[in-house]
Amino acid sequence: MARLSGAGRYATAEARWAGIGPYYAMFPPAFADEVVRRHSRPGDLVLDPFAGRGTSLFSAASSGRTALGIEISPVGFVYANAKLSPAPKDQVLESLNIVAERSGSFDRRSDALPEFYHYCYSPPVRRFLLAARSLLNWRTSVPDRTLMAIILVVLHGKRDYSLSNQMRQSTSMWPNYSVNWWRDRALAPPAVDPVAFLRRRIEWRYAKGRPLGSAGYAILGDSRTELSKLSDDVIAGRQGRARLLFTSPPYYNVTNYYSDQWLRLWMLGGPDLPSARVGGRYGNKAANRRTYLYLLDAVFRNCRPLLTDDATVYVRTDLRPVTYSVTLDVLKRMFADKIITQHDKPLEPSRQTKPYSRGGAPKRANCEVDIVLKPR
Repeated sequence: MARLSGAGRYATAEARWAGIGPYYAMFPPAFADEVVRRHSRPGDLVLDPFAGRGTSLFSAASSGRTALGIEISPVGFVYANAKLSPAPKDQVLESLNIVAERSGSFDRRSDALPEFYHYCYSPPVRRFLLAARSLLNWRTSVPDRTLMAIILVVLHGKRDYSLSNQMRQSTSMWPNYSVNWWRDRALAPPAVDPVAFLRRRIEWRYAKGRPLGSAGYAILGDSRTELSKLSDDVIAGRQGRARLLFTSPPYYNVTNYYSDQWLRLWMLGGPDLPSARVGGRYGNKAANRRTYLYLLDAVFRNCRPLLTDDATVYVRTDLRPVTYSVTLDVLKRMFADKIITQHDKPLEPSRQTKPYSRGGAPKRANCEVDIVLKPR
């Protein structure tokens, strides 16, 4: 799918939906488009066992392929499926109106929220978010999931461009740090009408329509177990095989996805305040090299039965020693029948897995690498 830049950046429905969902680690859309175009054909199935916010899936589905992904984080799951299969606009607006009508009954729960929420959101926003958190069935309802995705995008970010007090958009800062930062700067939560604000965001998102010909979905779950279920479906003839495995596994010891997204996870039913005990369920940092090895070994081993004999395996990973050596070792063992080539890729400015120190400066020059395995 062709991407546009500059003034025409959002001139198509695909362009407006492709970028939905700020996420710490994500493929540049143009890169995903190119990989899908070069290594698969229309009608092929493209598999991504670490789907994230669904960039690879969207590139595949919007170019005539079928996309199938697995994502352990509910945030990524909501983003991926909302962009792959957004509900009609009128249904999303109906869900918005239902939440708006019920939000007035959440006064007591709003008052009882921890201090962080009182500094982060105005009372009307708190009430609305609690109502949406309670009423939207994002797991199974397409309109509710689409609305939830749009809410998650603007849940926090720059003042006047989001529902929150001043925050980063891609990651959620932890409560104590945020409250102290706002206090020091005397920043009160902005006075936002959440319903009017979200209605404008919905109108913008749908201004060019919905993506056409999109065929794909993401499964919410752990790839180590979900891939085994899909293998059973292949054996039973309920599931076809993929001609392209296109993914980017989490990099070793780089990020904690729960810490980055704890506030959005709260919006999806998680605890009011972040806790290290919860993080591992959503793709926490691997505890050590062995844990990381076991993760990649299990996932790529379980991918094998889902691939055609002539499938291409395309993996973008990191050149930091542990990530690179473990990933390459696993791929060589799992796909010993394929020819391996590698292409070093300078880290794009927009790519968000560049390592940063506490001061915000890069620790050292860094590079990613594409490992491509093709049939002999």
